[in-house]
Amino acid sequence: MSRALLLRRPLLVVLALLPVALAGCGVNDIPTARERAKAAWSEVLNQYQRRSDLIPNLVETVKGYAKQESTVLTEVTEARAKATAVHVDAGTIQDPAQFKQFQQAQSQLSGALGRLLAVSEAYPDLKSNANFLALQSQIEGTENRIAVARRDYIESVRQYNTMLGTFPGMIWAATLYRSDKPMETFTISEEQMKVPQVKF
Repeated sequence: MSRALLLRRPLLVVLALLPVALAGCGVNDIPTARERAKAAWSEVLNQYQRRSDLIPNLVETVKGYAKQESTVLTEVTEARAKATAVHVDAGTIQDPAQFKQFQQAQSQLSGALGRLLAVSEAYPDLKSNANFLALQSQIEGTENRIAVARRDYIESVRQYNTMLGTFPGMIWAATLYRSDKPMETFTISEEQMKVPQVKF
């Protein structure tokens, strides 16, 4: 064997083992976590869209029984319109202002929807209507799905953001994934944190 070939052999071995070494040191962890968080975000949006799709039917059902509750019906319709008007895309999760706008619109819709469902207590005929009961059940199920989807999203974002700020992820973030920024997560507003007052 020639001397040049003997000198190249260790270099070839190192080059052959380099991809295996890189795969084992976390170079793929950031993109994997990013895609997991994006998938979880898509599920959050999917569940919010499901709720939004159910609202017109619920409003129409209540409207037939509770004509004098037009203020609540109008609030729900307007809140739904505002929530669906907020532009949401994959960049929303890395844009604090856009994420906050989305979260506020969805919180307003949740509040208006809660008031609409509370109206049913005053109308026994409405509470016994099969369409209303089915829609109420679907809305409640969707709210539970939203809670689960948000929980999963928050956990995915926690893992992703942790990778960006800890070793060795911070090295990969500073070198290979410079465009990756921390993602936003849901917060609870001051109003939601207030303890409800119970009066007897």
